[in-house]
Amino acid sequence: MKKLLLAAAGAALVAAPVSAAVTVLTFEGIGNLNPVGAFYAPNYIFSPATLAIVDADAGGTGNFANEPSASTIMFFLDADNAILDVPAGFTTGFSFWYTSSTVASVTVYDGPGGTGNVLGTLNLVANAFDGCNGDPTGAFACWAPVGVAFAGTAFSIDFGGTANQTGFDNITFGSETPVVPEPATWAMLIAGFGLVGHAARRRRAALAA
Repeated sequence: MKKLLLAAAGAALVAAPVSAAVTVLTFEGIGNLNPVGAFYAPNYIFSPATLAIVDADAGGTGNFANEPSASTIMFFLDADNAILDVPAGFTTGFSFWYTSSTVASVTVYDGPGGTGNVLGTLNLVANAFDGCNGDPTGAFACWAPVGVAFAGTAFSIDFGGTANQTGFDNITFGSETPVVPEPATWAMLIAGFGLVGHAARRRRAALAA
């Protein structure tokens, strides 16, 4: 089992705004199989089952390739979803990259904790193994960029999927268009979509192929 990689960058850099109105959560610096939790608090708070996982090529246990930014993504093991609360609310559209071996969905709510009225829903297709070229150790190699606009003020987002089979990255607020990866990564992404991890640490088996 490879040891976890802890990045030195702080949350302020990891959640760096792309512009005054756009913020991107990249999950870098959280560490392999560590809860995301309040890493981005007070603006963004994730449910307990939400974890970060680092690509095996960077010393973690993630079985994915071509991730949109650096080496860390968001996924879940002890639940089939991750809830993101935005205490101050947001009215702009948002976007993200995802990879999944199964169908998944993302739902925006006007209440905290995935409650209240549904403001918008994205149904995601299984895309992880759609024929993308990955790196030597990443089976979940295809990633898709998606975004959604909605009317009203949202206070939470439910990222649904299947435990250990669905991953997300570069969650972007203030833009319906996902942040474009660095040029080197973009070359690998042209083929398509995809994702996440394999391995086990205690009772946690990272995204299995």
